[in-house]
Amino acid sequence: MKTLYKSYLAFAAMIFSLLLTSVQVNAQKTAPKIKNVVLVHGAFADGSGWKGLYQALTKKGYNVTIVQNPLSSLEDDVKATNLALDKQDGPTILVGHSWGGTVITEAGNHPKVAALVYVAALQPDNGENSVQWLQTAPPAPENGVLNPDDKGIAYYDKAKFHAGFAGDLSKEDADFMFASQGAFYAQGFLTPITKAAWRTKPSYGIVATEDKSIVPSIQHAMYKRSNTKITEIKGSHVVFISQPEKVANVIVEASKN
Repeated sequence: MKTLYKSYLAFAAMIFSLLLTSVQVNAQKTAPKIKNVVLVHGAFADGSGWKGLYQALTKKGYNVTIVQNPLSSLEDDVKATNLALDKQDGPTILVGHSWGGTVITEAGNHPKVAALVYVAALQPDNGENSVQWLQTAPPAPENGVLNPDDKGIAYYDKAKFHAGFAGDLSKEDADFMFASQGAFYAQGFLTPITKAAWRTKPSYGIVATEDKSIVPSIQHAMYKRSNTKITEIKGSHVVFISQPEKVANVIVEASKN
């Protein structure tokens, strides 16, 4: 009986060891190669809009940093992004929304950036600016971007902000976004890219299929031109707020490749 019991214990120990090894191997396969994520917001917004995506990513074990763009120029926004990248302890996924796509296209040359994720974002090439792409298709009727004022600051028409910018959010959430946005100096839209990082870094692009601020056809055209891996997600221009888990999944995919 003792011999049988010892044999049983030895067999159980072997099975446990095999199961533990299997779990460890699977964990290694699924664990992200890159744990750092830096999020760059766009115009007519600020960093608070990333809260839901921040929560989705941190629950998955990522170290997330949110850039507060000054929105005063492309150069200033790139500088703010580079400061955040300098603080990362290793390879980083750089994510940009809308105007933030132009910012990460330039800032993505930082040596710590391993991949780029464009979220309903602009993606110019060398020598191109943001306006060039915004003019390649007629704007949606809901679009409410106004001409710059006498200080050079562009605004979004408050009456159109909900439908044109954040149509799949509640009116209360859209009102908060409008109230918390930064002052965007329109000259940034006219500043050309000097070195497009997507030419040398793996790139992923999310097309927001219900976008009224950067219509989906423009997003598709930019991403196809650059051989960016495209994921369509049903959502407004702020799809990262309305669909944080789906946007997080694309970032997770970028972190594992």
